[in-house]
Amino acid sequence: MTSTMPSDRNEERRRRVLLGPLPAGFLRADGAADTVDTDYQAALALQQQLSGATLPPQGPPLTARLSITIAQAKLSKNYGLTRMDPYVRLRVGHCIYETHTDPSGGRTPRWNKVIHCLLPPGVNSIYLEIFDECSFTMDELIAWTHINIPPAVLQGETYDNWFSLNGKQGDGKEGVINLVLSYSVGPAAVATFPPMLVVPSTGMGYAAMPIYPAPQPQMAPPPQQPPVTPEQLQQIEEMFPSMDKEVIKSVLEANNGNKDATINSLLQMSE
Repeated sequence: MTSTMPSDRNEERRRRVLLGPLPAGFLRADGAADTVDTDYQAALALQQQLSGATLPPQGPPLTARLSITIAQAKLSKNYGLTRMDPYVRLRVGHCIYETHTDPSGGRTPRWNKVIHCLLPPGVNSIYLEIFDECSFTMDELIAWTHINIPPAVLQGETYDNWFSLNGKQGDGKEGVINLVLSYSVGPAAVATFPPMLVVPSTGMGYAAMPIYPAPQPQMAPPPQQPPVTPEQLQQIEEMFPSMDKEVIKSVLEANNGNKDATINSLLQMSE
């Protein structure tokens, strides 16, 4: 039996070694490349879900819109000597809208005003007031109400109903108002009626719709003049010897101690 030397065995192993770059499928089962790619995509989607990442939105952003038709009202009382001129002020979220005035509408005003407004998230009610427009005094608040948006409206149904009004006669005793509500979701670019005013949220009830006047600039007080010395007062008295001293003193005080202004005033008085 011929024995093989260790050097011969090593040479035989070297001849069996594959020389050159490794093939793409080295140590990989058939179809493993597709499996790895699929697993990577699944892991990436899971990571985005856990981190709160979302896919880019498809198409324009959508917004919730509420359409409110303010049709008419039946009021319990006509306040004043003549027929009232009622109009409606409506608040949705932070925005306030108004109807036109119904001249001499009295107890049965009609507006048929349709208001399209955006419905902010979390807003599920509207506030409504009826005013009597006055010519020489502030408009008088006649009635008010707080209306919860019916769930049927948010499900896409058109809701036509009469709502009770609160006022001086008591809660629910000032009359009723007819509203038609509808809800839709559409692109944010849809034009809406701009509100007449945007106000912060201040609470509930009709008091939640205040109208704040613009702040008026405060006038700076006139500069204080140095007090007039007895010598200066005597000089003024000598300039107007026929003028009563008490009158000169009063004019001086009215001009805040301004000597030149006092002299001008006394000259005008002596003419």
